[in-house]
Amino acid sequence: MKRFPTLSFPTLSRRRLRAAAVLIAATVLTAAGLAVASPAQAQTRVAGIDVSNYQGTINWTSVRNSGVQWAYIKATEGTTYKDPRFNTNYVAAYNAGVIRGAYHFARPGSSSGTAQADYFASNGGAWSADNLTLPGAVDLEAPPSGAACYGLTTTQMRTWITDFYNRYKARTGRDVVIYTTASWWNSCTGSWTGMASKSPLWVAHWGATAPTLPAGWSSTTWTFWQYTATGSVSGIAGNVDRDHFNGARDRLLALANNT
Repeated sequence: MKRFPTLSFPTLSRRRLRAAAVLIAATVLTAAGLAVASPAQAQTRVAGIDVSNYQGTINWTSVRNSGVQWAYIKATEGTTYKDPRFNTNYVAAYNAGVIRGAYHFARPGSSSGTAQADYFASNGGAWSADNLTLPGAVDLEAPPSGAACYGLTTTQMRTWITDFYNRYKARTGRDVVIYTTASWWNSCTGSWTGMASKSPLWVAHWGATAPTLPAGWSSTTWTFWQYTATGSVSGIAGNVDRDHFNGARDRLLALANNT
């Protein structure tokens, strides 16, 4: 994800990550809400994007007409910043028929996971069963400057993520989607496998023929894949992150509606 200047943090640079395409493995929607393909859908990928203020004004009707069916839209960061285009993007995407969700850029070194989950849920990260709303996502990656793991030990990072997950689920009833890379996750959480049975994975890996996955998740349990940061889509000027959903549209709707 490309970052941009925030109101309370140094200029960001949304996601320095890598990814590409992969064959989808067979399975069904699990109890944790991991939406993946059935055998009959094994070759199916549903096109998506993720955006923030960085993309400027977006024509969401053009985006939808280009074949993009879903999107994650930046809502918040830390406990003080809300993306200035979030409200416009979130409503316009919905009106264009794009299945969309909000995401939160985590700042584990600045405040607790509980506090940031509350801020996210109160400022765009809430969920409703309206056929067009995905569960919220938490963006876990290194900052553009400073310590990659925000000065936290692996134990402290695990606690932070657990607290965020628990508060978000208490507020919304949904398992938060985790966006990360294998390298960041394995380094900063100590290759923790504790979230793989709970949270859908949104893995970022650019320029590969198959994504390298964080500890705990497998080729049959990734849900979203950000495979490039230099994609193009009608309705958006400049580059945009492109993503795959691991399954057909009915599985995407099942994830959106918690069914």
